[in-house]
Amino acid sequence: MTIMLKPQHEAFIESQLTTGQFHDPDEVIEMAFRLLEKYTMDDIEWVKSVREKVTIARAEVARGEALDGPTVVNEILDRFRQAKEARS
Repeated sequence: MTIMLKPQHEAFIESQLTTGQFHDPDEVIEMAFRLLEKYTMDDIEWVKSVREKVTIARAEVARGEALDGPTVVNEILDRFRQAKEARS
């Protein structure tokens, strides 16, 4: 497979080589792929986590355990006031 790099990508690879952290362009590209893979896996895990939380929240709402928005906001504001008073 032949890949044509944009000039700014070639310049980036060169700049990475000048740091001495990488010995050749292949190492720079390998690191880029490893980071892309990690980013993708982190994204997949985040989506999975959010879906699980949504499922839990829906079940809580169905059981009547949900709080309305103003109640939640007021509870948060009360916690901030209590924390501020504790620091005074």
